[in-house]
Amino acid sequence: MDKAADTAKGLIRQTNEALILSAAERVFARAGFGGATMAAIAEASGLPKANLHYYFGSKEVLYREVLARILNDWLAPTHGITEDADPRAALEQYIRDKMTLSAERPDGSKVFANELLHGAPVIKGLLATDLRKLLLEKAAVVQAWINAGRMAPVDPVHVFFTIWASTQTYADFDEQIKAVLGRTELTAQDHARATEHVVSLILRGCGLE
Repeated sequence: MDKAADTAKGLIRQTNEALILSAAERVFARAGFGGATMAAIAEASGLPKANLHYYFGSKEVLYREVLARILNDWLAPTHGITEDADPRAALEQYIRDKMTLSAERPDGSKVFANELLHGAPVIKGLLATDLRKLLLEKAAVVQAWINAGRMAPVDPVHVFFTIWASTQTYADFDEQIKAVLGRTELTAQDHARATEHVVSLILRGCGLE
């Protein structure tokens, strides 16, 4: 009985934390860290404000968790970039996954971009450790592909910078893109067209047509 109760309690916690993190992502994207309030996040999540403090303690802790979740979700698709993988298939899938995240989680991208534009005061340590370690590992894979003659000689680190910039612009600068395209919102067709363009452009640049 106790085990069942603990399991149920754990599931409730996971559900509530996910609701809070998603709501916080939306609120931080629109109001910034300074303008966001725990009351606004609670309202967006549909949970009492007391729940936010119970699970996360403070706005600062919640903000850090939002950033960590965004970074984790962005880096998860790199798992397919391994030395024995097909370079074209692996890079194409990574680009497509990043474009999907930009379409489905634009608020997350905006929160992260805003943090970087302010000097990354909260997440700088994570960027210099976890992100750097993973990027160098994946860049080494790209270099191995190049050394084996499996793709064009490009700068392995900057390939990832290019992918990030190309994919995240559709979230971070969506207002600019909507204005130029004459849209009030980007459509599924817009995202599909953009995805094919970015995939084609980067793969051709890597000699992977």
